[in-house]
Amino acid sequence: MHDVEIAVIGGGAAGISAARTLADAGRSVLLIEGSDRLGGRAHTVSVGGLPLDLGAGWLHSAQHNPWVAIAEASGFTVDRTLPRWREQWRELGFSRADQQAARQAFEDFDQRLRTVETDCAADALIPGGEWNPYLEALSGFINSAGWPSVSVADYLAYMDAATDTDWRVEQGYGAMIAAHAARLPVAFSTPVTAIDRSGTRLRLDTPRGTIAAEAAIVTISTNVLSSGAITLPGHDAILHAASQLPLGLADKLFLALDDADEIPANAHLLGNPRAAKTGSYTLRPFGRPVIEVMYGGEGAAEMERRGLDGAAAFAIDELTTLMGSAWRGKLRLLAGSCWGRTDHILGGYSHALPGHTGARKTLTIPIDERIRFAGEACSETEFSTAHGARKTGVAAAQALL
Repeated sequence: MHDVEIAVIGGGAAGISAARTLADAGRSVLLIEGSDRLGGRAHTVSVGGLPLDLGAGWLHSAQHNPWVAIAEASGFTVDRTLPRWREQWRELGFSRADQQAARQAFEDFDQRLRTVETDCAADALIPGGEWNPYLEALSGFINSAGWPSVSVADYLAYMDAATDTDWRVEQGYGAMIAAHAARLPVAFSTPVTAIDRSGTRLRLDTPRGTIAAEAAIVTISTNVLSSGAITLPGHDAILHAASQLPLGLADKLFLALDDADEIPANAHLLGNPRAAKTGSYTLRPFGRPVIEVMYGGEGAAEMERRGLDGAAAFAIDELTTLMGSAWRGKLRLLAGSCWGRTDHILGGYSHALPGHTGARKTLTIPIDERIRFAGEACSETEFSTAHGARKTGVAAAQALL
């Protein structure tokens, strides 16, 4: 049996932050990760020497994002170029007039959300509204789920707390977060399957043996938590809360782009503004010869059904429809994510189901003072972000300290 003072279960942004806080305070800590890598939904891969973020990629709300200072103190380069999500390069497939009409439809929808009498965001849509597919696509990107599954109160709590300042890490957000775990003791490929709290010390069951600990911080995703993958006697309220905060789907593709000099760095295209299943395309991020594609909600679900090759074919079809058929031979798949099928994660980021925004707070209320929960889903205003995950991990560690 392995013996440790505090066990941190899950090696994503929350788990790394909790373990780092405890270790820096002089406590004996073990970071226990079910997969063979750190970072969780922040995952940087290197393809042809290019660092590509398959998960978290933006330092959202950079003014109050603690990862900014950590990145710079760790020797990573923060690129302060703002995203151009509201722009359509050369107005391809999305005229200026239509862009204005779509933006107005979103602003009107936002105002209706603040007066709608229910907590279901879809109730603020105009039945048969011309721009409803566009609004549904936006929900996929923002919430990783469609409006029918989104709590109004939860969505507004996030939007009202967020800022429009989004930066990036040149060497990869995922690489930077993983680097924050330097010199921490880590047990890889060690999923915790049960926590026995009947004794004076907690007993954590894993396929590689039992780990005894005085306390534990659980940072696994809500989809894994609610799946029954880990047995937590007496924690029915926590498990139910997790089920009300499911992870939607948000996936990325990266396409190699040949002969790209005529395209400005960080240009943006929305594939089809009149479809819910469409891609958001950042052309030449950091000036690199790639296109970063994001799918969310219905679009991500469709792409996961198609697989990476099918998703890439869909992206190339959308791009060549906008940019011209001559580009087809200049695009090819480099890498992509499929978070809904990724073991030990099982989805994108959390959203509260209608009527259940209070589940976020429930996750943070300990049933056993020795066991705390952390992760983006535990944040009441910064969920779905790596900085929200970090703050909850630090808070859980400080509670045990």
